[in-house]
Amino acid sequence: MKIVVLGGGISTERHVSLVTSTSVCKALRSLGHKAIFIDMFFGLENYEGDISDIFEAEDGLCGNVAIETVAPDIESVIKSRKLVSNSRIGDRVLDVCAMADCVFLGFHGADGEDGKIQAVLDLLGIPFTGSGYLGSAMAMNKSMAKKIMEYEGILTPSWSEIEYTSDDIERLVSTLPLPCVVKVPGGGSSIGVFLPDTQEELRDALENALAFGRSVIIEEKIIGREMTVPVLDNRYLSPIEIIPPDGASFDYVAKYQSGTKGAREICPADITDEEKKKMGEAALKLHKALGLAVYSRTDFILDDSGNAWCLEINTLPGMTPNSLIPKSAAVEGLSYPELCGKIVELSIAARKGN
Repeated sequence: MKIVVLGGGISTERHVSLVTSTSVCKALRSLGHKAIFIDMFFGLENYEGDISDIFEAEDGLCGNVAIETVAPDIESVIKSRKLVSNSRIGDRVLDVCAMADCVFLGFHGADGEDGKIQAVLDLLGIPFTGSGYLGSAMAMNKSMAKKIMEYEGILTPSWSEIEYTSDDIERLVSTLPLPCVVKVPGGGSSIGVFLPDTQEELRDALENALAFGRSVIIEEKIIGREMTVPVLDNRYLSPIEIIPPDGASFDYVAKYQSGTKGAREICPADITDEEKKKMGEAALKLHKALGLAVYSRTDFILDDSGNAWCLEINTLPGMTPNSLIPKSAAVEGLSYPELCGKIVELSIAARKGN
């Protein structure tokens, strides 16, 4: 098949997306597919060949990419594009997508995981991987996802969403409960997530969160083990335990850096069959309630009493060879290239069913 792996973009998770996309592209090529990688924001502005020959590109247009220790400077990325346009879709991107049998979405965060590109491709009749635009948008909005959890009876920490300005911070610092979790409603990869224990830390969290918008979610802080449960083809896979380094939080660095700075991931998690079933059924229930398709990954905190507290769901989770879903799929006997191929096959079938 001719497959465009679309990624990059200009979200704060750009670096993660680039690694996911190029990894997936290489895996699909190893299966014999004519897969190419395209950065949605830059498009083909550096491609010098004939567009009709683009699927014959020897290396699939995959460059050398890596996840840095800090999120990218999006303003610098935007200024570096040759195309002068307000469009977030770059040079000839949609033209090439229309030539493909399927578009594999390698995004994370805004413009990719929030349903926007899914809506564009859907209107153009171009098959794409993963969930549709509506389910993606609801899952990406943490406030909406929490409401669905509550409606479905899925255990989740107590929460509230507040809108504020810098003038409100001192009042909030004196009234909000501590410790707590402060989350940007549409963030990902732990960007825009803060874990204040003191009023000073809460003040810093609220000030920093304003860089992402005027709204935050204040969530009860649950103490326990960090778990995540993938769903693939309407069944849950082996849960994974995430152990941040030296008791730190599972932040951007811990998620994506190896060595002493990186988190340890135990797959399958050392938990009871009852705990596995409890989290797995909750993950699958939320997946279905949001109308998601093909795959997702749901994050939990498992407390000392065996309660599984659902935090959020990811519709386009990381898909590098070392990411969480590939590790869980490997326990089921599915190699990384096989997993990428299966996602394509299931997604094409899902689009035909719409």
